[in-house]
Amino acid sequence: MMRKFKWSNVYLVIVFILLYLPIAYLIYYSFNSGEGMSHFEGFTFSHYQELFADSRLIEIVLNTFMLAFLSALLATMIGTFGAMAIYYTKSRLHRTSLLGVNNILMVSPDVIIGASFLILFTFFGNVFKQFSLGFGSVLLSHIAFSIPIVVLMVLPKLREMNPAMIDAARDLGASTPQVIQKIILPFLTPGIIAGYFMAFTYSLDDFAVTFFVTGNGFTTLSVEIYSRARQGISLEINALSTMVFLFSLILVVGYYYISKDNMSRRLRRNKKESEASDLL
Repeated sequence: MMRKFKWSNVYLVIVFILLYLPIAYLIYYSFNSGEGMSHFEGFTFSHYQELFADSRLIEIVLNTFMLAFLSALLATMIGTFGAMAIYYTKSRLHRTSLLGVNNILMVSPDVIIGASFLILFTFFGNVFKQFSLGFGSVLLSHIAFSIPIVVLMVLPKLREMNPAMIDAARDLGASTPQVIQKIILPFLTPGIIAGYFMAFTYSLDDFAVTFFVTGNGFTTLSVEIYSRARQGISLEINALSTMVFLFSLILVVGYYYISKDNMSRRLRRNKKESEASDLL
């Protein structure tokens, strides 16, 4: 039997071509022995050798990943407990207000957010003379715009959780910290992991906010690429972008397998619980 032709598949193929063709073009010319992207003269790894020989660029890459790791970690911790605070707020009006405040950074333009943080940190610099733009200001801004992402990832898992689990734990004498540690956090693990990866990705590729709040002594990969691209085409940037793309691909694959493993564990646990209830 012949399968029915679907125009949606054609649309999907076109979308993927439009998304990945520029990336493929960039990767292809990262191996060009020439100095431009108009003509492929020959295959070479020289641009990758230049990349790894550039100590300043390597330092910027390490700073960018350290920033993304720290901001995502702190934002995940704050966002997880923030989602719990929003969910367990008894007043519906207060809960809606808190969720609306959380979503402001999600819908606000990056330029507005960056300018707002710049004004705030400039005020801090005037009040506290030792405060200056740099790693601290970038870290605080990345944590701030990553928290709403974590909250939106964790809240759906809270809504899926059966309240009877918490009631049963309290009936057995569990304290509030024990309920959080033994019941709530393990159930929220898939949402927490998703929130961390999303926060990490947002921090890694952010440009607009970082451009406003970075100082002379600190910069990130996106800002550095922008600065170098303004000076002209350099295939070293192609090589760097290729490495970042491959890392992002590995990150997505790792997240997929972690999520798949958590899903299979949860299904096995639900199956055991249903079998136990049937026996009772």
